[in-house]
Amino acid sequence: MLAGVSLGRLSDVAAGLGAVLTVGVRWNGEALDRLLDEAHARLVAAAVAYLGELGWETAVEVSFAVGGERGSIDILGYHRPTASLLVGEAKSVVPDAGGTVYGLDRKARLAPLIARQRGLEVRTVSRVLFVAESRTARRRIARFAALWAAAFPVRGRRLRAWLRNPGPPPVSGLLLVGVGGTARSIARSRARRGRSGTGQPSGRGSNRGS
Repeated sequence: MLAGVSLGRLSDVAAGLGAVLTVGVRWNGEALDRLLDEAHARLVAAAVAYLGELGWETAVEVSFAVGGERGSIDILGYHRPTASLLVGEAKSVVPDAGGTVYGLDRKARLAPLIARQRGLEVRTVSRVLFVAESRTARRRIARFAALWAAAFPVRGRRLRAWLRNPGPPPVSGLLLVGVGGTARSIARSRARRGRSGTGQPSGRGSNRGS
């Protein structure tokens, strides 16, 4: 029984034993980080497919080590006819705006060097935040509308038009992307399959997102 025992107390006990306390969150039997990883992968796949239809060349999870700075870019897009570079960040849930802007700024600053190491000519560098579309996402963005508008002023049709015909000036935009399932819907689908006693969705067709 751990009722009434604080995490701080548990951490002190673990430290006294020379151990490290690790806390995990599970939702309907699934590890939350695994669900979020799957939702992130679906979003990246959807964004890459969309960019590909518009003539962008893409690479995903592009790791970099420049000086003392290390990390990875979720989506690195290149539009060869205009030599436009796109630094894309994919978020399956609406993130903290401040941390996201800082991270994208850092990656956009390093992106020309990363691209040139790949033999690419770069004329402009743009930032795009891809967020999984949902009512919750729209509500959270609307709650801090002024903040998001300042950080990512190019949205919706304007951003889609730019992606079809990129060029100067570079943009900082936010695009809501429809995907086959968010972390919550993935978990619910798995829970339903578990209750049905099979590894396949019930019914005649599959409802799995592409």
